[in-house]
Amino acid sequence: MCYTQICCWSWRKAALETVYWYPNDVTITGGPYLHTAVFCDRVLREADGIVSLIRIVDRWTVAGPAEQMATTLIQTNLAILMKSGTYRGAAKIQITPTSPGGQEMASVQIPVNFEGDDDRGVAVALPMAFPVQEPGVYWFDIQINLQSLTKLPLRVLYQQIAMQPFLPMA
Repeated sequence: MCYTQICCWSWRKAALETVYWYPNDVTITGGPYLHTAVFCDRVLREADGIVSLIRIVDRWTVAGPAEQMATTLIQTNLAILMKSGTYRGAAKIQITPTSPGGQEMASVQIPVNFEGDDDRGVAVALPMAFPVQEPGVYWFDIQINLQSLTKLPLRVLYQQIAMQPFLPMA
């Protein structure tokens, strides 16, 4: 049962008194709702249905010998957890990345189905091999049924490494 605890002054007892208020008019009227959206190394789904997100990241460092960053594949997982609310039935999650230069990249669409209680939902684990061509912040627009839920940033840093000349051992 959901309640709110309020402390108020009781004039009869001349002391503070704890009152519990049980709101009867609190109802969920919409949905689906975004619970979590993160990039991580691994998504574990245990036998009991519990989801564990391992090594959550929001930045990625790419190293290379060139002055300019070459196209690189970032391998990570995108985990999206949602709650149904009052929404029931099929829906489509769409993820659209945008490069640091503002170029919209190819979208990914994932069909999902919401069923059950208001607090139940869906958990999507999307393994990605994402091509990056420039350093900066890549924004991932996460939509459901063409309504934007959030934008998730992934910062890519480029680190030029110096190549040491090979010196033969004497």
